[in-house]
Amino acid sequence: MSWDSYIDNLIAQTKDASGTAHCDKACIIGIDGGGAWTTAGHANAFKLQGQEGPNIAKCFKSKDFTLFQSSGIRAEGQKYQFLREEDGKVVFAKYKGIGAITMQSSKTAVVIAHCPEGGQQGNTNKGVNVIAEYLESLNM
Repeated sequence: MSWDSYIDNLIAQTKDASGTAHCDKACIIGIDGGGAWTTAGHANAFKLQGQEGPNIAKCFKSKDFTLFQSSGIRAEGQKYQFLREEDGKVVFAKYKGIGAITMQSSKTAVVIAHCPEGGQQGNTNKGVNVIAEYLESLNM
């Protein structure tokens, strides 16, 4: 089974009434260690670099987001400004001029999606939630 199909599904979930997608790239990483579940070869892959995946996974596993609050969130070599977290499982961040990211954990994974500047992050949030809740329903 290819996890890359989840990227397509997530992006499709962010479409508005006019058919415009509000997410341009996404990925899924394991909550234990931050290893990639989706591949960087997908056309819409959100490509975490170096320690970015492990650092994100560590914060979600511990439910301690103070590192994000103090140092921001590094993803694809960019430093996103932490906006807020909800329920110890959803994190929102923004990088002015580049866009925003939404991250949500399930039992075993973190779903991460990027909303380009000018897109509606609320639609991206919905897409991330659909995938994370589906994984949760599978006890993943």
